[in-house]
Amino acid sequence: MHDFDPASLDCLAALVDEGSFERAAARLSITQSAVSQRLRALEQQVGQLLVVRARPLRLTEPGKVLLRFARQWQALRADVARELEESATPDERLPIAVNADSLATWVLPALDPLVQQGVSLELVVDDQDFTHDWLRQGAVLGCVSTVQQALRGCRVVPLGVMRYIAVASPAFVARELPQGLTHANFAHVPFLVFNRKDDMQAQWVGRAFGLRAPRLRDRFVPSSEAYARAVLMGWGVGVVPELQVRDWLASGELVQLHREVCIEVALHWHQWKLGSEQRPQARAALLDRIGEALLAGAGRDLASPQGAAAAGCD
Repeated sequence: MHDFDPASLDCLAALVDEGSFERAAARLSITQSAVSQRLRALEQQVGQLLVVRARPLRLTEPGKVLLRFARQWQALRADVARELEESATPDERLPIAVNADSLATWVLPALDPLVQQGVSLELVVDDQDFTHDWLRQGAVLGCVSTVQQALRGCRVVPLGVMRYIAVASPAFVARELPQGLTHANFAHVPFLVFNRKDDMQAQWVGRAFGLRAPRLRDRFVPSSEAYARAVLMGWGVGVVPELQVRDWLASGELVQLHREVCIEVALHWHQWKLGSEQRPQARAALLDRIGEALLAGAGRDLASPQGAAAAGCD
């Protein structure tokens, strides 16, 4: 096992975070030449190229392995400093990946107590089917994901179920769907889509009308909050978390289409094991506290898998 230089590991992480040698040097308060020297020394130590010097910079597969180690080392270092009651370093950061819909609904309230206590988080946003890739690449220390299987060196905890339903504004329904949304007209009706990774609308239509790969008329709105506003404004049909639009449904500002149809997405929290299990008497690691906060928040706002199955979509 190599004894890696912590300064070189910090350098690798800074290069990934900042995207260039110049910005990494500014973050670390060293020269660009020093950044290059530290990276070159790390590459010589492992005997493999770690970073492809291109625009933008990108990691090789060995670089991703070392980045994961660097993230875990940084988190452990911060936790030890905290246990020794030293002040947090100015550049301390705990990156976690979450899906946009969770961020727009239950994640911020869940993490708020930690943030108010001074915990420094970096939230990386991606589709719930892709946040796990950020964890695998070592870019984050934890993620909210639909993936159930834990990576080697990680643990996973089920959070609960987000229920997605189809909604539209009353004005849109009156104008575009006087006879309702049907097998005959869905292909001509605009559906709002978050981005090109988002297939929730196609899943919902497929379930509603028994189709394998329905083709939709898409309108892209790449923000969860703006997406919901666009549905309110009558831009099209949206397939959204029920949690996000509950108040608008109650007030009549939105109406639900085909109440018997919904998509239930089971979410899981993944995090790297950072050694706290070997030190049960020590203060809980900060990453563990983040996981506990997310689990508590999900317990308040998400359906349990058993409860969702029993309740159905009606």
